[in-house]
Amino acid sequence: MPLTLDDLFASPDHYLHSFEDGQAIFVPMDRAAYHRSIFLDRRISPAADQSMALPIASLAARVPAAQPTAWIFHMAHCGSTLLARALDDPAASLVLREPLALRQTAMQGDPALLPLVLAMLGKRYRADAPTLIKANVPVNFLLPDLAAADPDAQAILLYLPLRPYLQAILRDDNHRNWLRNVTTQLAHYLGDWSALNDAERAAALWLAQVDAFTAALTAMPNARALNAELLFNDPVPVLNAAAAHLGVPLDADAVGAVVAGPLFSTYSKNPNVAFDNAARLARAAEVAAAIAPELDAADAWIAQHAARAVPESALLDAALSH
Repeated sequence: MPLTLDDLFASPDHYLHSFEDGQAIFVPMDRAAYHRSIFLDRRISPAADQSMALPIASLAARVPAAQPTAWIFHMAHCGSTLLARALDDPAASLVLREPLALRQTAMQGDPALLPLVLAMLGKRYRADAPTLIKANVPVNFLLPDLAAADPDAQAILLYLPLRPYLQAILRDDNHRNWLRNVTTQLAHYLGDWSALNDAERAAALWLAQVDAFTAALTAMPNARALNAELLFNDPVPVLNAAAAHLGVPLDADAVGAVVAGPLFSTYSKNPNVAFDNAARLARAAEVAAAIAPELDAADAWIAQHAARAVPESALLDAALSH
């Protein structure tokens, strides 16, 4: 039977990957393809090597109401991939890690395509298991529009305190280049930060995201904050609490098996690289010693610019219980 628009809006097997020149690009997926695709951007691993392009206008005219979804919002480099992969059981909720069409919508600063994107991302394999979406940094600045679309959505706001965040973001040239690039790309949200050095820019990005998460806690009463250090240091109770809060049907045995398995002894973005919490702590200590003056400079920048003595105080008050 020929494929219809209703089919596209009904089945996760038809994945809206991206937008290009007025076209919506779809790629074929299945449960296995979603599970093995650590990210759903250009690094996607589809079910087949083919794609389909349809005019955005023809889809936008037929958008149904989106099904409720669950969310992981995060600051980047703070364990979100680990969290999302740990909750990704192919028999439970569909987990979408960093969908490109959502990022494109955020980067454009125009939420007009958001109803279409949310309708496509909300598709499920199980009616009783909401799809879980792990967003990325640009999407944090789309949070007011996402909250307006579904204020009752279950969400986790994953963050790091300032110094651990700086140690993650400033640890090498690749991460510093990412910092400069993303803050330049997000200038329409953040303003012109070209005069800031790396430490100041990292501190400013941290504060901007803390402020975005703080506002989201008011707009989304089912959002909870999670300090990523808790996930790294004691993952079992945190994952059990996260699954329960997000509506992901994972039992304690499944969570225990994930934590005991290879995911927590390898790098979450690259399973071929050995990495665990002990290695993370050792690396953080080395970085802290190497960039101590920059850490102090970032502290000073936050003290001068933050509206609250403890900028993340609202996140501490809304912590995920575990």
